[in-house]
Amino acid sequence: MQQKGSCARFFFFRREIGLSLSRTNGLGACAMATSTDRDDAPPARTLGPLRMIWREAMNYPAQLVFAAIALMITAVVTSLAVPSALRLIVDRGFTGDGDIGRWFRYLLMLVGALGVGTALRFYFVSWLGERVVADIRAKVYDNLLRLSPGFFEENSPKEISSRMTADTAIIEQVVGTTVSVALRNVVIAVLGTGYLFWLAPQLAIWLLAGIPVVIIPIAVFGRKLRDISKDSQDRVADVGATVTEVLSAMKIVQGFNQERRESARFGEAVERTFDTARVRILIRAVMTALLITLIFGAITILLWRGALMVQQGTISGGTIAAFIFAGVIVAGAFGALTEVFGDLLRGAGAASRLSELMQEKPSIEAPARPVALPDPPRGSLAFQKVTFSYPTRPSENAIEDFNLTVEPGETVAIVGPSGAGKSTIFQLAERFYDPQAGTIRIDGVALTQADPAAIRKRMALVPQEGTLFAASARDNLRYGAWDADEEAIWEAARAANAEEFLRALPDGLETFLGEGGARLSGGQRQRMAIARALLRDAPILLLDEATSALDAESERLVQDALEHLMQDRTTLVIAHRLATVRAADRIVVMDGGRIVEEGDHGSLVAQGGLYARLAALQFDDRAAADGMLATPDVGPT
Repeated sequence: MQQKGSCARFFFFRREIGLSLSRTNGLGACAMATSTDRDDAPPARTLGPLRMIWREAMNYPAQLVFAAIALMITAVVTSLAVPSALRLIVDRGFTGDGDIGRWFRYLLMLVGALGVGTALRFYFVSWLGERVVADIRAKVYDNLLRLSPGFFEENSPKEISSRMTADTAIIEQVVGTTVSVALRNVVIAVLGTGYLFWLAPQLAIWLLAGIPVVIIPIAVFGRKLRDISKDSQDRVADVGATVTEVLSAMKIVQGFNQERRESARFGEAVERTFDTARVRILIRAVMTALLITLIFGAITILLWRGALMVQQGTISGGTIAAFIFAGVIVAGAFGALTEVFGDLLRGAGAASRLSELMQEKPSIEAPARPVALPDPPRGSLAFQKVTFSYPTRPSENAIEDFNLTVEPGETVAIVGPSGAGKSTIFQLAERFYDPQAGTIRIDGVALTQADPAAIRKRMALVPQEGTLFAASARDNLRYGAWDADEEAIWEAARAANAEEFLRALPDGLETFLGEGGARLSGGQRQRMAIARALLRDAPILLLDEATSALDAESERLVQDALEHLMQDRTTLVIAHRLATVRAADRIVVMDGGRIVEEGDHGSLVAQGGLYARLAALQFDDRAAADGMLATPDVGPT
């Protein structure tokens, strides 16, 4: 961490004074540290995607103007004023003519102006970088919240998260540093080159002829160094992934006595990282040696040529001093431009990836003129000849020719083996997906004709595993009814058998539950999810094995609360426990995406079909499945 901080300060100073020669002065470690500590986006082929960043920056014209003024001041002072002051000091101050202090005071004034201009440029450019990144993140996230779950089935949330962090960090660097450095060096290169020709045309031609000799090796080796640095970064990422995987599964590792194997696997990953780093170090070392030879050799030749011209009386000593100083700055500006061009391409790549997320259109959208759902809601739900396959498995129908009508206030349990399509029914009911064929209606209105927000407002879901957020208990409970008052929150908690442990929390409802509700047990998290659904008070209730994570006593209490809640509400239950099945008005048995049986518990057992076989698997004999329901904590799935 110490080295990384010193490297950052070094590169900031190098860029501010316009010198790139320092890269060769034994600071290869800094270059390597910065190259591997940064997450690189795939570089774009053109800079076109940067227009998106420019559009965002144009929202802040005042900061752009101030940054441009500060940039021009620092560029003019660096490329023209300081070399001129150095020339006056040598020609007039060192010769004894006039007051030498006058020229040094002039130089100090310029240094002060350079310092103030640099500080202002840094502030406004950095402010723009942070502001643009904040705006882009907010816009990308807002659009992500509009996308349907199908998008995240096809696109990894981890990869999207990487775009939101690594790619925006690259854009922040581009806006806050790279663009500023590029523009400043363009101005310095243009003004400085003109100044060099004004000082000594012959030496300027020599200097410009020598610049490609230095820049071409920088570009060649720099490209190789970037490639190997990316490989090195990938190897480091492999090490991090291995650490995360193993430490998160430590109980499994130790439980199966695999410590030695995991240690060997980690050692192999570390060695691969070292081997890649060794190649990178070798390239850096060769590059450093070549650059030192070329750069200082070129300066020595220029000094030699300039000294001969001074002896001949064609230029003064101050002129050659100013020329060398300005020449180094100009050469550094050209070198920096070759460096920042690669950064701009990476920034364009990052902008392109984020622009894709910003422009992604949701597959589930409200129609231009949505049909209003009946008010007050009735709570009916109907599936008519519905066929659906998930985007990632288009050739495999999750449900096929599915017909089901749930009347207002009816409780329907859906059972069947794993993969029968039970959870898909819930996904379609909330219109997270649209079926490829058929129609789904809520209160007589086709889901595709209604606003998805209005559809989901009429439903409350309790998932199989209670999903909680890294927030307070209060915020998790009222997630579906944000304006709920204290009394309503506690009433829902009481009905879900959650009041006791909630009151025992250190700060009550204000207690922070940790990531994913990590401070609660599995059963407590499930009861929180049930209380959240109770508080939403929606006309349609979706229970996806809602009591599966509860112990027997909690299940009984919560089941009583659910039975009370289900009165006068339409309820679809993916059944896991037979107590829920028996309480249902109707049981629907699914297999292979179709309804294969339908009826109540007794009639289905008597039919001797799939339901009877599933029920029989949970009891010692067929007689128990026929009527002995004393063991309620197992059932068809």
